[in-house]
Amino acid sequence: MNKIRVGVMRGGLGGEYYVSLKTGANVLANLPRYRYEPHDILITNMGEWNIDGIPTSPSKLMQRVDVVFNALHGEFGEDGKVQTILERHNVPYTGSAPLASAIGMNKELAKKYFSSVGIKVPRGVVVSRGEEVGEVVDKVTAEIKAPYVVKPLTGGSSIGLSFVQAEKELVPAIETALAHSEKALIEEYVHGREITVGVIDSGNDEIAYVTPPMEVLLSSGVLFDYNKKYRDAKHPVGPARMNEAERKSIEEVALLAHKKLGIRHYAEYDFILTENGPYLLEVNTLPALTETSLLKKSLDLHGLSFPDFLDYVLTLALRKK
Repeated sequence: MNKIRVGVMRGGLGGEYYVSLKTGANVLANLPRYRYEPHDILITNMGEWNIDGIPTSPSKLMQRVDVVFNALHGEFGEDGKVQTILERHNVPYTGSAPLASAIGMNKELAKKYFSSVGIKVPRGVVVSRGEEVGEVVDKVTAEIKAPYVVKPLTGGSSIGLSFVQAEKELVPAIETALAHSEKALIEEYVHGREITVGVIDSGNDEIAYVTPPMEVLLSSGVLFDYNKKYRDAKHPVGPARMNEAERKSIEEVALLAHKKLGIRHYAEYDFILTENGPYLLEVNTLPALTETSLLKKSLDLHGLSFPDFLDYVLTLALRKK
C-alpha cells in the first residue's frame, strides 16, 4: 500500500514563527510512519516556500504531497490567507476553511459572533494605530473600568498581552499591543479561573467532542502570557477543578461557538469561569501542538495518543478532498 504523503507546513510570516517550528517538529516526529510519508514544508519569515529543504511554490505542492498538515500559527497561517492559497491549488489541508479562520483570528469579529448566540464575552474597546493617545484613554475609561487586559486584535500565543491595573498604565500596554497588530483590544478583566478546552470534530457535521478542561494555575492578575506558555519550565497548568455543572456549561459554550463560526477539524477555546458562568475569551483555530501545549495535555487526559490524533485529523482533512 502506498503511503499518504503529508506536507507539514510550519514557520510563517508573523511573530509566532518559532512556536510554529516547534508545533511542526512535533507533528513530523509523531506521524505514524506505517501510513504516512512526512515532508517538511517550511515557510520562512521572508515568505519563501521550501519542501524538504528545496525551494518550491504552492502550485508545485500537489506534485509532492497528498495533504497538508497546517502547523502554522497567527498571521498568514491562521487568518485564512494560506488556506485560500491551498484551496486555489486544490491542496487538502487540516484546520478551518478561509472564512472561519479569518473570523476566529479577529478577536473583535469573533466576539460579535459569540455574542449573537448568547455567549458571554468580556466588554472591550478596539483602538487603531494613529489614534490620539488621550482620546484612546478617554474612550476606554468611559466604557470599562480598571483593571484591563490589553492584547493585539489579531495574533495568538499571548504575544503582546498585558495586564493593566491602573489607567496610567494603559498607554504603554496599548503601544505594546499595537507593535504586533494594526489594532488593539482593551477588555475588562474578568475575575475567575482560566479554563481551556479543545473541540474535535467527529466527522459528522452535527457532532463534535470536547476534550477534558485544563486550568491555568496562576494568581489573580497574572496572565498566561508567551513566556509562561513556552519558556516557564514549571508550566502552571493542570486538569481543571470543577463540578459537573461547571464542566457541562463550558462544554456547551465551546460546542456552540465551534458550530457558530463553522470551525473545522479541531480548535481550542479559552474561558474565564466565574460565579455567573463561563466567559469565552477567544478561539484558537490552529492551537499550538508542542509537548507543553494545553491541547496536547488535554489529549493526554482524554486518552488519545498524539500519533492517533494526527492520524484522525488527517483523515478528516482527506474526506474533504
